[in-house]
Amino acid sequence: MRFLISLGFLILSAAVAEAAPTFFPALSGDGAAPVLTVYSSLDEPLARPMIDGFQKANPDVAVRYEDMLTGEIYDRIVKETDAGEKTADFAFSSAMDLQVKLSNDGYAQRSDLPMSGRWPAWANWRNTAYALTFEPAVFVYHKPSFRNEQPPATRAEFVDYLKRKGNAVFGRIGTYDIERSGVGFLFMSRDQEQFGDIWTVIRTMGSAGVKLYSTSQAILERISDGRFVLGYNILGSYAADWASRHPDVGIVLPKDYTVVMSRIGLVPQAAAAPELGRRYLEFFMSKEGQTIMARELQIPAVSPEVAGENTANTMREMLGGQLKPVPVSPGLMVYLDQVKRARLIARWNEMLRLQ
Repeated sequence: MRFLISLGFLILSAAVAEAAPTFFPALSGDGAAPVLTVYSSLDEPLARPMIDGFQKANPDVAVRYEDMLTGEIYDRIVKETDAGEKTADFAFSSAMDLQVKLSNDGYAQRSDLPMSGRWPAWANWRNTAYALTFEPAVFVYHKPSFRNEQPPATRAEFVDYLKRKGNAVFGRIGTYDIERSGVGFLFMSRDQEQFGDIWTVIRTMGSAGVKLYSTSQAILERISDGRFVLGYNILGSYAADWASRHPDVGIVLPKDYTVVMSRIGLVPQAAAAPELGRRYLEFFMSKEGQTIMARELQIPAVSPEVAGENTANTMREMLGGQLKPVPVSPGLMVYLDQVKRARLIARWNEMLRLQ
C-alpha cells in the first residue's frame, strides 16, 4: 500500500471555495512578460510546485492562477467564449464530464504535443482533452473492527459481511450522497457499467442503514474513531492521507475492479494566449511535470514515462486489469442528460429505501 499512502493532500474540487486569483511574476523579472492564465479546481497552495516547475523551465512567463469550483470553470469558459471574450489559456478540472463536454462542444482546441502519441489511449480525447492524474476509488475500514477477520476485498464480500453482521454494523456504513457529490455520482455510474449486480450492493447497504455524505472527510472521521466500520467507494487520495495520520484507518482497493478517475487538462478555444496554454499542458505531460505531480503535489501520475511510487505504472504492475480507468470520451456526458441522471438517482434512492 506504500504507493497509495503517498497520495495524500488531494483537495476534492467540489469542496473548494472560490478564491481571488494569485499572480506569479516571471522569474526573469520582466514586468511586461506574457501572462499564462489558468482556471483550476486544485487549491493554489497544492498547485504551487507545478507552477514553480513550469516557471523554472519558462522564466519569461508570468502565471495568473484562478482557483474555483469545477462548475464555475465550465460556466466561465462557456460564458466568456459565447460573449466573444478571451478566456483561460489552460483549464484543469476533476469534473471529467464537464471537461469532455467543453471539448465535444467546441470550447477546447486541439493540442498536438510531444507526448500526445504516447499518452494512454483512454486518457486522450482527440488531442484536445487529456487525463493528467490517476486516482482510484477504495473501500476504507476501521482496523480494530477487523482484528479477527479480513475486511471485504470485493463487492460480493462487502455484501456478505453486511448480511452476516446484521445489527452489529447497522448505521455504521458510509458512502457518498450521489445527489450532492460529483465524484460519488461518477463512481456510481461506473459501478452500474462495471458490475451487473451493483443494485444488490446498494440495496444491502440500505438495509444496513448506510449514511450518506457529500465529502470524504465526514466519512473518514467516522471510520477513524470507530463510529463507522466501512466506507464504500471513497476517493483514494483522501483515504490515504487519513490512513497516514490515523493508524486505525485501513484501505482496500477492490479486487473485483477498482474504478480510477482523473483530472482533465485542456486549452480553451478562446484562450487569450493558447501557445502558453499548450506550453503549460506540455509541461504537465512531461516526465518532469508528472514527477512533480506524483512527488510534490502527491497526486498519482498517469504518464507512461514515470515510474516509482504514486504512479499509474506502479499501480498497474501491482493490480493489472483490476484497475478500470474512466475513459476520456463523450461517454462521460451520458449523465449530463438530466433525465438519465434523474433515473439513476431515483433508482439509487429506491434501493436504499428497501430496508
